[in-house]
Amino acid sequence: MTPEKTDDKPPLPSGDWHALEADEVLGRLASSSQGLSQSEAEQRLQRYGPNRLRPAKRRGPLLRLLSQFHNVLIYVLLAAGVMTLALAHWVDAGVIFAVVVLNALIGFVQEGKAEKALDAIRNMLSHTASVRRGGSFLSLPAEQLVPGDIVALASGDKVPADLRLIRVRELRIDEAMLTGESVPAEKGIAPVARQAPVGDRDCLAFSGTLVTYGQGQGVVVASGDNTEVGRISGLLGEVQTLTTPLLRQMATFGRWLTVGIALLAGLTFAFGLLVKSYPASDMFLAAVGLAVAAIPEGLPAIMTITLAIGVQRMARRNAIIRRLPAVETLGSVTVICSDKTGTLTRNEMTVQSLVTAVGLFEVTGTGYDPHGEFTLNGTPVSPDTYPLLHEVVQAGLLCNDATLTRDDDRWCIHGDPTEAALITLALKAGLNQAFQQEQWPRTDVIPFESQHRFMSTLHHDHAGHGFVYLKGAPERVLDMCMYQRMRGEDLPLDRVYWANFMDRLASRGQR
Repeated sequence: MTPEKTDDKPPLPSGDWHALEADEVLGRLASSSQGLSQSEAEQRLQRYGPNRLRPAKRRGPLLRLLSQFHNVLIYVLLAAGVMTLALAHWVDAGVIFAVVVLNALIGFVQEGKAEKALDAIRNMLSHTASVRRGGSFLSLPAEQLVPGDIVALASGDKVPADLRLIRVRELRIDEAMLTGESVPAEKGIAPVARQAPVGDRDCLAFSGTLVTYGQGQGVVVASGDNTEVGRISGLLGEVQTLTTPLLRQMATFGRWLTVGIALLAGLTFAFGLLVKSYPASDMFLAAVGLAVAAIPEGLPAIMTITLAIGVQRMARRNAIIRRLPAVETLGSVTVICSDKTGTLTRNEMTVQSLVTAVGLFEVTGTGYDPHGEFTLNGTPVSPDTYPLLHEVVQAGLLCNDATLTRDDDRWCIHGDPTEAALITLALKAGLNQAFQQEQWPRTDVIPFESQHRFMSTLHHDHAGHGFVYLKGAPERVLDMCMYQRMRGEDLPLDRVYWANFMDRLASRGQR
């Protein structure tokens, strides 16, 4: 977190902000809870620069196109093409050069797509921020934030810079982009150990992460390239280019093949000229023809086309391959080591099991796409035929603050991922969120708080009948229940039954 010293961006006084008390952080930044004055903010903007990620140095289009020819496979093809031209085999030469050009175009376009995908990390910063300047909160472009600014956060905001939190009210932030954790992190203001990893720095809010619940205020401790996401962006630009196993094998094969062909052609030329006394011009053409025949020009072409097909298949699965040989490298992977269970996920929650007093229902479908079916003992069932199942799904829909919208071909959530999963479950059951909220409007709510670990909502129908829906930690909900509903009857609660199902689902890795 400590900014590197440069000529135009001097270092801040400390980088271990998470290990310091909030008052000490404000003191080191020469700031206060009232924020900076406008003049001081302008001076710091000149000193530290705007709050944006600097674009990495990229090769120009011409250089990127020419680099596509810097490949052992292409060198073999070009040599074969030149020799084929020398023998006036126009059709064969045309096919060889067409393969070379096709490979270069595919690589050029694919690398361009990959670089655009890498550039997208710079768009993770928030566009606007609520900043306290001179004692009053203003809405300013996030680029104008400087270390020492006081920023207010609310549910739905994207954190505009790295903040040391000084006030929180049930603040939870989705940090999956940094930690891989699917569950939003609960934030506080108490300092943590100096050696704490990013995921355990509860008193920091990181640039680009999303506030899912609550409110808070923090002081900017890092902006632009000095933020955590800026550090990651810089590391991406420093990734060492490695030669793939396929290219290493082809380089070795190409060297041995070149030596063998040159030696064979030279011996043939010498034998014909010195032993058989053939004309030198005839022997030269014979040696060239032998070399061209020995070059496997079809091998590079087949490999290039095969890799191109692999790239296109990966692209259809939304995976961007920057260079063609990387496809073969991915195919060689046998073990992936990851430090977080959620690192390789899409940070999407999905309801897969639903337990009632009558048994375990399984739910198909993945992500937030509301298409799937309910099964009981492997047999598809309709929620309409199981009133208890229908009521549980309706509870998850109404005791909920999230929304689910469709953006082109993609479903987007606004709010907590777990609550969005409950909305998706209700849509699979045929319920409509807007209609349900109109039929049973919410009249009061107890929001989720870590102290009581549940959320409760009060609803009334149009006849004035009131009822309460509640969701939360299983053990907390069970402590508040005396009965369970089964086939229309309210029977005494069987805690052993529910405890067994909780253990069963937990053993399957389900929350």
